[in-house]
Amino acid sequence: MGFGGVVGRRWTGVGLGVAILLGGMAYTGWALIPADRPAWVGRPGQVTTPNAPETERAAETERAAGRPSTSDAAPPAPPAAPAPDDLPEIDYDPAPAGFPEDPDTLDTTALAQGLRPERRLAAYDAPGGRPLAFLMPTVSGVELTVPVARREAGWTAVLLPSANRKLAWLPPGGFRTVALADQIVVERVPYRLTWYRDGIAKRSWRLSLGQPGQETPLGRTFILGRTPPPEPVYGGVDIFALGAIPDDPDAVPTGLRGAHIGIHTWYHDGELGRSTTNGCIRLTSSGQRLLLEQLRPGTPVVVVDELPTPPPTA
Repeated sequence: MGFGGVVGRRWTGVGLGVAILLGGMAYTGWALIPADRPAWVGRPGQVTTPNAPETERAAETERAAGRPSTSDAAPPAPPAAPAPDDLPEIDYDPAPAGFPEDPDTLDTTALAQGLRPERRLAAYDAPGGRPLAFLMPTVSGVELTVPVARREAGWTAVLLPSANRKLAWLPPGGFRTVALADQIVVERVPYRLTWYRDGIAKRSWRLSLGQPGQETPLGRTFILGRTPPPEPVYGGVDIFALGAIPDDPDAVPTGLRGAHIGIHTWYHDGELGRSTTNGCIRLTSSGQRLLLEQLRPGTPVVVVDELPTPPPTA
């Protein structure tokens, strides 16, 4: 497992210490490496969108055209309770408790929008509910992009970083949205990872996954960023860190506590199709290099036992 900076070939190192978990080894003090190029915002020709919910944007379009909007009569969004200044910030450590479960966590429908906080945002347990923590514009110095999972009553739910199968609800304001073209689907039973773009399967690879007691967590998560490999055993290929963490932190070796699940390669492919990792997702060097070239932070990742129908790239 692993965590690091954002995708790109030109990156400037920043000394930010994080804990990581990589195929049975623990390291601290890894650097996240922020980008020095403009952020990618999705499909070619698409631009970032304002932070108003889609219903509000549709209403504005109707009004501009001189037509009444059916959403004008909709009830206002539940107000956001003031957030105390001493709430914890969501960072690389496990997220605070109290956030709701993701009801669609095994849904493989691609999440097409990501959300980027533009300031410190109070995160709530429901629309109009309790503020539990602050969602920050960066995690360990890397710009945060979280997939949008649901919208309700003018509020937006996003996949929670540093947690498994949890949502955080955000009131309107203080963020922008970007397009997400890609998706990764991991199947535990056939040990298969498939990369999708715009809903079309592009490539599939055979994997190694978490050993008994340290299984790769099921459900929806996303790519937080990437980091360089610490040792030659990782094949000299950068590592993706996901928003997911081990389901049972006490089951992993002591030196791996507080680590995140990652996607990375290994110095040989002899363990593909087997459960040998501490929960990480391990694939071939060529596959990892291609994904590093193509994927950006915020890319949704969903882990299921098995798809009803194998992808055409299987």
